[in-house]
Amino acid sequence: MELYNLKPAEGSTHNSKRVGRGYGSGKGRTSTRGHKGAKARSGYSRKIGFEGGQMPLQRRVPKFGFKNINRVEYKGINLSTIQALADAKQLERITVEDLIAAGYINKHQLVKILGNGEITSKLEVVAHAFSKTAEAAITEKGGNAVKMK
Repeated sequence: MELYNLKPAEGSTHNSKRVGRGYGSGKGRTSTRGHKGAKARSGYSRKIGFEGGQMPLQRRVPKFGFKNINRVEYKGINLSTIQALADAKQLERITVEDLIAAGYINKHQLVKILGNGEITSKLEVVAHAFSKTAEAAITEKGGNAVKMK
């Protein structure tokens, strides 16, 4: 191997012309940056969303609505899921810990039992909240809906 037959590794070079390497390269002098201005300077980077001084899209579009900082977020679990869990584990009392162990929720989530599906057995269900239809369906089968804090 000699100096005259050294080549860069395959795929390591992308440009056929090196910018800013004198007049002979054809890309010298201003190095494709034009004359003066911020974009001609080294270290220039445009702000995200900048549109050349025009009002940016994110500021032109109207904003609406608001986020209630006091909103309580519940994870909804249907009665069909509760019944399936009770059948699989032969449980008569289903708590939040059972739902965590089964992987339906994580330990930081609040649970609300929703009325989709059917309950076929007498169950005591402990959760943070219940929909009216879920509570009615549980008590109809002789079960008990217990709200926890």
